[in-house]
Amino acid sequence: MMQSKSIAILIADDDAEDRMLLKEALEENHLKNTLHFVENGEELMDYLHHRGKYADKEKYPLPGLILLDLNMPKKDGREALKEIKQDADLKLLPVVVLTTSKAEEDIIRTYDLGVSSFITKPVTFASLVDMTKTLTEYWFELVQLPNSSHK
Repeated sequence: MMQSKSIAILIADDDAEDRMLLKEALEENHLKNTLHFVENGEELMDYLHHRGKYADKEKYPLPGLILLDLNMPKKDGREALKEIKQDADLKLLPVVVLTTSKAEEDIIRTYDLGVSSFITKPVTFASLVDMTKTLTEYWFELVQLPNSSHK
């Protein structure tokens, strides 16, 4: 049943501390998934299209789940989400917004753009560990995801 071993998680967040805390929270849950990190929307799109330093598809596989921060430099999460959902090859990828924003317009806009879930970042590390446990159980044990080799 556990299919999580082979599914990569791509985390797009410009905050180094948030990336580290997410990584530690996921490790705390003994998650076997490979984690990849990008720091802005441009890097996210480069990764997804295997451009530049992300050209190696073995090293940078298409993720089974994207955790997306909204407020990032160069290209923010909203713009990246819109691009992903308009791309025939990427639109089926589950994208979970994980952000400090609680703004109603962000929630409405991201769902309108096709986000899978919108989660406000927990304030404490303990609640981050709980949230990542629930999130990964949901996405990797409950949900039936499309096979990424459908192309």
